[in-house]
Amino acid sequence: MATKLLLITFAICRLIVTVGLTVDPTELLRLVVDGQLSVDPSDIDTASKDFGLMTRAEPLAVLHPGSAQDVARLVRAAYSSAHGFTVSARGHGHSINGQAQTNNGVVIEMNGGGSSGRVMSRVRSGSGRVSEKGMYVDAWGGELWIDVLMSTLEYGLAPKSWTDYLYLSVGGTLSNAGISGQAFNHGPQISSVDELDVVTGRGELLTCSEEKNAELFHAVLGGLGQFGIITRARIALEPAPQRVRWIRVLYSNFSAFTKDQEFLISLHGQPSTHKFDYVEGFVIVDEGLINNWRSSFFSPSNPVKITSINSQGGVLYCLEITKNYHESTADTIDQEIEGLLKKLDFVPTSVFTTDLPYVDFLDRVHKAELKLRSKGLWDVPHPWLNLFVPKSRISDFDKGVFKGILGNKTSGPILIYPMNKDKWDQRSSVVTPDEDIFYLVALLRSALDTDDETHTLEHLTNQNRQILKFCDDAGIKVKQYLPHYTTQEEWMDHFGDKWGQFYQRKMDFDPRRILATGQRIFSPSSSVSISNHGGDKLLSIS
Repeated sequence: MATKLLLITFAICRLIVTVGLTVDPTELLRLVVDGQLSVDPSDIDTASKDFGLMTRAEPLAVLHPGSAQDVARLVRAAYSSAHGFTVSARGHGHSINGQAQTNNGVVIEMNGGGSSGRVMSRVRSGSGRVSEKGMYVDAWGGELWIDVLMSTLEYGLAPKSWTDYLYLSVGGTLSNAGISGQAFNHGPQISSVDELDVVTGRGELLTCSEEKNAELFHAVLGGLGQFGIITRARIALEPAPQRVRWIRVLYSNFSAFTKDQEFLISLHGQPSTHKFDYVEGFVIVDEGLINNWRSSFFSPSNPVKITSINSQGGVLYCLEITKNYHESTADTIDQEIEGLLKKLDFVPTSVFTTDLPYVDFLDRVHKAELKLRSKGLWDVPHPWLNLFVPKSRISDFDKGVFKGILGNKTSGPILIYPMNKDKWDQRSSVVTPDEDIFYLVALLRSALDTDDETHTLEHLTNQNRQILKFCDDAGIKVKQYLPHYTTQEEWMDHFGDKWGQFYQRKMDFDPRRILATGQRIFSPSSSVSISNHGGDKLLSIS
């Protein structure tokens, strides 16, 4: 206990010296007794980097909260201090460009790791309550989706919408949107949230929903952490299937590929027997990729060769679809799948099928992660680029990027699949293209230290710039998912008509702009002036 008090006292003194904290040290000491305010070098080092490994920050301290009240007390201290200090919430550290980092501030490790793990386990058990009657689960904001899944499966229930990777935090994905192949049917993860507990930038711990504090509720969902820190999310559930039939088919023609994908997502309103439960796709620009870790679905003893299929421009497209079922309905699943596949125009000899438990399908990327970790290929820079591309220009994107800029080499999977805009609540902070259907294109590349120049961080980041410039020059109005910009003008362009609302929400819920500064949208300052520029509000930071 004495060591803990000494560390906390040292951290407080450091904050006082650095940012002029006006809170009495003994008062702040009482604010964090549920968890731990740490200045341990290993904690600082962990909080200074993320999955992208392309940027580092230097936080002053790390808070391992023991309760939601800990989070509120810390933010309230930052809000009431003389000059303010920044606060960023970090879930699993899976951001790409330092979005969960902060300099000269405090990082809140929401995942419950570190020395407060025992305390956080109690927080999770209290917040992770499943209601069978209400069909929901209350999850701690830093809880991983894999843990949410395991707790709900005990009741035969599961959330409706997912991300491809389950080792992400609830608060982290809800602050962006949370998307996977179920989004065409159920919408992103933010569409399945009934209620939130949020700590605003004023340090207020508020419960919000459609009926209560609705403006905060919609602001926080997809809000990039700008308006508050999610400490609890009430997530809608459905009966969990037992098994999954997982199917992949190949296309050599891009128009046939997109036509079939768009047809499949148009069935979202049909009964479950008349549609697939998951629709994704990926692009194959070299033979190494089709049989790599992300595509290990194909048999190692019979690898797929691009040259064996008459592909256009050396590019193949893979449609990935699933059918969920229970063992009691297994006798009808083949007939349902056959009926749907007959309506598609893929290469007839390219059907690959496997059958596995529901959990194994949802957790498939983690198994790939373990393989990469064993080869030292996981903790490398990840210059990912995620774009929403309007349906009307996806063919132009294919010609300019897949068949042009990328060449015939890449270093990671390239996902592409469509979504229905009407499944996205426009009251949230997320921005999407202004068309009824848009595609996610996710270039999930890894930078490797090899003799191949095309795998280097410099080459891949330059390629990302080329792709964005191509879209700009061609007038393809893409929107970044997991967006990353460096100037406020770029952010204003990103949000477009939503900027005024986004700005006002920031002033309402985080007026000192101390939250999520790693997003680089707003800068904390004790002096702020607002001016009009071309009818838009601009923030002057001094």
